[in-house]
Amino acid sequence: MVCDWGMAIEMGRPGVDGLGYVVRVMGEWQCDGEPLQLHPGDVGWFWRFGAERTAEAVRTWSRAGEVLAVGLLDGAELLRLAFAPEALRDEELARRVAEDVSAPERGVLPGGEAYVEAPTGAVVQDLLSEHGWKSGEPWTPLRRDLGAPVPDPGVRVEVIGPERAHEWAAVVRASFEGSTFTGERWHAMAAGAPYAGARCLLVRDEQGEAVAAVSVWSAGEGRPGLIEPMGVHPAHRGHGYGRAVTVAAAHALQGSGSSSVVVCCPSSNAGAVATYRSAGLDPLPERRDLYRDAS
Repeated sequence: MVCDWGMAIEMGRPGVDGLGYVVRVMGEWQCDGEPLQLHPGDVGWFWRFGAERTAEAVRTWSRAGEVLAVGLLDGAELLRLAFAPEALRDEELARRVAEDVSAPERGVLPGGEAYVEAPTGAVVQDLLSEHGWKSGEPWTPLRRDLGAPVPDPGVRVEVIGPERAHEWAAVVRASFEGSTFTGERWHAMAAGAPYAGARCLLVRDEQGEAVAAVSVWSAGEGRPGLIEPMGVHPAHRGHGYGRAVTVAAAHALQGSGSSSVVVCCPSSNAGAVATYRSAGLDPLPERRDLYRDAS
């Protein structure tokens, strides 16, 4: 447990200029063997909304100038958290985070219905329960070790640059109901600090039509890399493209020096879990969000 009783915990907002530092710190927290948590790639994917909105969505908790926890408001009612590994059981830090998250006047989450995603084993989960938060939807984390060779995905794979952004965006938009992703948002995402270690991949069928898309995000050499998002165009499902694009993602992350590839999806999405498993990712123990209902 990290303790320095002479130093108060401070919550802050990094601003646009501080986002790069926060992303680097979060990358250092990503370790195999530690609980899956908010990844720099999650911030990178959020960056599709632009740097200003990303800065508005990020919160940090620090002691003596050292950032020990980061939160991302992934929508108005969901806060996703990451902690320095040595701070997961820091009760003073967890108490401050739980208080800030539970009090609408502190400007983290609104009153009423809200959700918090925290890493498994973090003491903040226990303290949030004391504030009336309840166990919510189960999620399945999955992981593939990249120490062994990754097979060829067996499909045509392209690394997408600015000239093909609109085509990649079209597949992503079609893959997720309600998605508003566009080529312009791809350009905003690609301008963000996390994208320095990222790649967008596109799979084509034998006729050259774009059928599946994925983004992979590195946290640095020797650290877990993230898949976010992965999608297959509805008109081309059932042909193994989900497995193929996931294998391509693992291959790309291995080439960048990542130690493993990780992803997390709702346990209720059995098709996605099955796709990731078919691509060699092993499911880890389920975890659950915490929620507070409208009452």
